[in-house]
Amino acid sequence: MPQPTTPRTPHSPPIRVAVVGGGGISRGRHLPALASESERVDVVALVDVDAARASAAADEWWIPGRYTDVHAMLAAESPDVVVICTPPASHREAVVASLDSGAWVWCEKPPALSLAEYDEMAAHEGDGNGPYAGYVFQHRFGSGAERLRRHVDEGTLGRPLVGVCHTLWYRDTAYFEVPWRGRWDTEGGGPTMGHGIHQMDLVLSLLGDWSEVTAVMSTTARRTRTEDVSTAIVVLESGATLSVVNSLLSPRETSYLRFDFERATVELEHLYGYDNAHWRWTPGPGVDEDTAAAWLPETDEPSSHRAQLASFLDSYSRGERPRASGEDGRRVLELIAGMYGSALTGTTLRRRDLLPGHDFYHSMHGGDADAAASVLTRRETAPGV
Repeated sequence: MPQPTTPRTPHSPPIRVAVVGGGGISRGRHLPALASESERVDVVALVDVDAARASAAADEWWIPGRYTDVHAMLAAESPDVVVICTPPASHREAVVASLDSGAWVWCEKPPALSLAEYDEMAAHEGDGNGPYAGYVFQHRFGSGAERLRRHVDEGTLGRPLVGVCHTLWYRDTAYFEVPWRGRWDTEGGGPTMGHGIHQMDLVLSLLGDWSEVTAVMSTTARRTRTEDVSTAIVVLESGATLSVVNSLLSPRETSYLRFDFERATVELEHLYGYDNAHWRWTPGPGVDEDTAAAWLPETDEPSSHRAQLASFLDSYSRGERPRASGEDGRRVLELIAGMYGSALTGTTLRRRDLLPGHDFYHSMHGGDADAAASVLTRRETAPGV
């Protein structure tokens, strides 16, 4: 396994942080989250391929170092942590370079364009106390999800039986005019990969691994090489059944999760983030009010980049693998590969089959992007790609 060239021991603040990417997600989410951790974080550099954009973002957030190349920044600044907020196709190079320099990484979703790429990046992580790469799945970190996770772990609500995971969003044709969107080689897929990934990750982080998936996808209304809508039935290892829909065609946008347990139904409806008010906890027959009242979260922590960043920095300071990294960060990417594999081959796909020799381990389109596009637009009805 490759080892960092300049290993550093993570402990005391200030933690030297570099940010890669000066666009909307960086300035709207990551830099404000880092500012909220100013007592233990010092943002020393910002990288963007566009020098003017790098300077503008750095000026706005009082960041001294400005670079257009990740490698040059790593050599000059030796950051402890690198936060990567760039389009998906650039993740691999930045993650690998940062890990090899000895820095920990917190990278935007989707982690990688394929399972093979994810595993390649993971091979550059260190042993023992890192460095590690974690990925942005902020919906795990709100108090509602944290409380429900405790209930699942403790069995308070009984067995999970049925789940619903719907990401129903709307993106017009202009959205896809950004050159890297809607392409297998730059985005890795459509709403299954780039939009529904957050809700699906939250479900799997609560209910555990899946065993098989049967999916249908299509390019229904947008000019894109990938799908604009997907549906799936997912069987979890627990025996629960999950219904999944990911859409970019839904004028009334919503993100809706429902979990039916033996003793309760728990629902979450929001759009891009939630607090406790977005959750509904419905006790089952025979559950008294006092018992149901004790199920609710004790605090109200919204889901946010800030909440996950705080957890990531805690893990860094302890020298522990952060949540949403390693196998825990890979789980949802594996489901997404399974969904594409099932939809594009017209078969039910089992999780245990997604090994390095499998076509959909190496790419979400299975190795033939043109054939995948034909299946999605229904130009060819025979299963298989």
